[in-house]
Amino acid sequence: DVGRSCILLTIGGKNIMLDCGMHMGYNDERRFPDFTYIARHGKLTEHLDCVIISHFHLDHCGALPFMTEMVGYDGPIYMTHPTKAICPILLEDMRKIAVDRKGETNFFTSEMIKTCMKKVIAVNLHQNIQVDDELEIKAYYAGHVLGAAMFEVRVGQQSVVYTGDYNMTPDRHLGAAWIDKCRPDLLITESTYATTIRDSKRCRERDFLKKVHDCVEKGGKVLIPVFALGRAQELCILLETYWERMNLKVPIFFSLGLTEKANNYYKLFITWTSQKIKKTFVERNMFEFKHIKPFDRSYIENPGPMVVFATPGMLHAGLSLQVFKAWAPYEQNMVIMPGYCVAGTVGHKILNGQRKIEMENKHMLDVKLSVQYMSFSAHADAKGIMTLINQCEPKNVMLVHGEGGKMEFLKTKIEKEFGINCYMPANGETAEIETVHDIPVDISLNLLKRESSLASSKPPDPKKPCVLHGALVMKSNKLQLIEPATAFRELGLQEHHLRFTCTVSIEDEGPVSQTVDTIYKLTKSKLSNYPVQYSTDGSITVSESVLIKVSGDEEDDTKDILVSWSYQDEELGSYLLKILRSELLT
Repeated sequence: DVGRSCILLTIGGKNIMLDCGMHMGYNDERRFPDFTYIARHGKLTEHLDCVIISHFHLDHCGALPFMTEMVGYDGPIYMTHPTKAICPILLEDMRKIAVDRKGETNFFTSEMIKTCMKKVIAVNLHQNIQVDDELEIKAYYAGHVLGAAMFEVRVGQQSVVYTGDYNMTPDRHLGAAWIDKCRPDLLITESTYATTIRDSKRCRERDFLKKVHDCVEKGGKVLIPVFALGRAQELCILLETYWERMNLKVPIFFSLGLTEKANNYYKLFITWTSQKIKKTFVERNMFEFKHIKPFDRSYIENPGPMVVFATPGMLHAGLSLQVFKAWAPYEQNMVIMPGYCVAGTVGHKILNGQRKIEMENKHMLDVKLSVQYMSFSAHADAKGIMTLINQCEPKNVMLVHGEGGKMEFLKTKIEKEFGINCYMPANGETAEIETVHDIPVDISLNLLKRESSLASSKPPDPKKPCVLHGALVMKSNKLQLIEPATAFRELGLQEHHLRFTCTVSIEDEGPVSQTVDTIYKLTKSKLSNYPVQYSTDGSITVSESVLIKVSGDEEDDTKDILVSWSYQDEELGSYLLKILRSELLT
């Protein structure tokens, strides 16, 4: 579901929950995942081995306190250090809006958030975490927002990579997502922008700055709904630089307190930011803005132009919705939606052209201000998703967190381009994916030496795998490939040899010895990489196991050529037979 991420993964007998998000489009029990899919009664602890949270956005972590404290889960929860630091702040902000302002019930408390976060184990990037004897997880950098990570989950030989939300394009304050060529059995990837290939970032930025500048120049007010961390910092850096360059005096405001909080986290987790920010951080902090000031609710009715960054980003509650309601009836104003909006939110409605919005108490709001959508979203577009698939080379792909029609298009493209299966299960649907695995086999050194010495006399074929002939036995719960003679001896069995024989009749004048000479010279020239021996009894041996004998009457022109080979040299025997037929029967 594009509105929320919550996936139950079963791999090698282990159950892992990937993200635990809240749906921002609902204000009733539908906002939380239906945990009865896992267990109808009792705690979830005995049904889950661990929970992994990819990043701090509420559609990925918003239901976590509800799950752990109200449904009941006491097992391990894994997330990165920045996610662990920022998560409780956003959860508390959401709780305040839902409970303190809207008076909603069946919601977690502040105490529950604190208790939930105590169960969290913070992880570093590229750190191998051993959850138990069999289950191992590893985090990779995902871009998107501060602390976002993709996770590789491994049980034995089976592995799954879960991307969460990620961005394959670096921006002003974060780097691009990156992962090893880990070749997982399954890649579970978000597909928010499954059919979009975004235009160049520079063009989008230029367009954004022009729209903002034109609006304030005409005396209008610009509202930019954002989430506290992420695109907010990206657009603040962009406007700050532009205001400085153009020497503009129009005030820019940001939700009170959030800029300060964001600054602290970007300072604390500077290693998670882009290369440019890390370089300039010693000289100046790019998040300390000269032109952007804290916003107070009393400024909403102030006359004159202004630019306001307000949370949350989908206009579903809070300050951004309050500012929107005040500015919406005036044509000179503008709202710029810089990211994706979930169905059911005011942001989604206005982006779909609705000009009359029903607010609380059945009040109808006339939307006369200019509505602009400019994708500064930090999600991977179609090209980015294809790049990630190419980078980690999965055996199967599953698309999640997207819209059905768009996912269908991308699914077809992935299957055609990479020749692998692609799945897109609906909400509540179970998808089963079969995996094929190598079975480790120990090989005896003597067998390897013997087979290598035989193989060295043959011309190597890089397109074909090397064939080893041995006996496969189980010893101490391990498979071993040993020499057949050793296996027969250890098991007390009698050895039998299987040979193939074929006779070719040719018309050839003269004695048998003359025909044998002809075949010997032909075999030597055609199979120069193989040892060919002419025995005193008139037979020819190739590579010790292929035997050629010629029989026939001295006075009769018909000669019978008998070719015999062992099972191990079936390929060589067949090839020799083909040479004799083509050269001697013409």
